[in-house]
Amino acid sequence: MKKLIVGNLKMNLLSPEERERYLSWLKKELAGRKDKHSEIVLCPPFVHLEAFKKWNNRKVRLGAQDMFPESKGSYTGEISPVMLKNLSCEYVIIGHSERRRYFGESNGAINLKIASALKNGLKPILCVGETREEKESEQTLSVISNQVKEALLGVSRAKAEQIVVAYEPVWAIGGDKVPTANEIMEAKLLIRKILVDLFGKKYAESTPILYGGSVNTKTVGGVCIDSGMDGVLIGRESLQPHELVKISGIINDSCVLK
Repeated sequence: MKKLIVGNLKMNLLSPEERERYLSWLKKELAGRKDKHSEIVLCPPFVHLEAFKKWNNRKVRLGAQDMFPESKGSYTGEISPVMLKNLSCEYVIIGHSERRRYFGESNGAINLKIASALKNGLKPILCVGETREEKESEQTLSVISNQVKEALLGVSRAKAEQIVVAYEPVWAIGGDKVPTANEIMEAKLLIRKILVDLFGKKYAESTPILYGGSVNTKTVGGVCIDSGMDGVLIGRESLQPHELVKISGIINDSCVLK
């Protein structure tokens, strides 16, 4: 299984010119690289998906930042999984902490999106994690358990292999505090146990579990490599192609050294 380096570009790249500069810079950074053990997935804003599709760099997979569960219809402002599939998206981020916080997305709503993504041939990247208040009140385990179980309710074993789970402790996103390798490993073991309970060991072990939250070249060793994660979900640093590719290289090289 290749390690996944997912870049969430969020609401950035504000013009076609900025987008083209980004893609040009990224192409230069990727030139000559042959990372066999890691794979970059980029999730740009919806308005740039077609341009990223036309860019068509084989070293980068394409994903989306969110989706609506219905395939089409009178849902003003929404993006359907069919649209994403037709734009060559392979992945879609679902349940990101910002979607939960700013748009009030519940585990039930996230479950509908997960089911729809799988039905339409997309690989959902399910984001789970606790807030600072939940961590301080020792609710981390119960919060993560509920998020995973409720989001994956009704998902069949046959579809389980298409799922990616990203552990993103909300209290560590965009800040200076980063969980220890042991804290992240504990979260991974909990998620893996839940997946085993839901789908059985065979299917659960093939599900990548990523870490997200203040990932950069300085922290990636601790939050991903030392903690045994299957990759990372990157926010801010993904806007700097040099940093994004360097993180991918560090993770790839760690696999070569094992």
